[in-house]
Amino acid sequence: MTVVRDVMTPGAECVREDETLYDAAVRMRDLDVGALPICGSDDRLKGVLTDRDIVVKCLATGGDPRTATAGEYAQGKPVTIGADDDVVEAHDVMQRHQVRRLPVIDGHRLVGMVSQADLARTSSPVQTGETVAEISED
Repeated sequence: MTVVRDVMTPGAECVREDETLYDAAVRMRDLDVGALPICGSDDRLKGVLTDRDIVVKCLATGGDPRTATAGEYAQGKPVTIGADDDVVEAHDVMQRHQVRRLPVIDGHRLVGMVSQADLARTSSPVQTGETVAEISED
């Protein structure tokens, strides 16, 4: 059985909930990523901020990324996967919640991120195709 820990990108960096979207965008550029977990002062995961969130939910609505904070975009309980969960479960979670990336936790600690591409490298073409199709549905 392949577990998420085996395929994830370890060492995910958080954007703090009080940091601006501008700071988050700079960090995304520097890390060459399209999403950052949002962590609170208690180091608990509050959500995930994507580059699309910054553009569509802030810029396109007239918001100012230099004053808007990441915490303002942490909506609801974040969708996560356990580090020792089977990759099949990661596919299921991505499909069910229509997300392309999942924060990976060990207990309450963020240990990495797993993306649709990470899963595709180790999963069957059929499983990968099903996940892509489900995530892409409206």
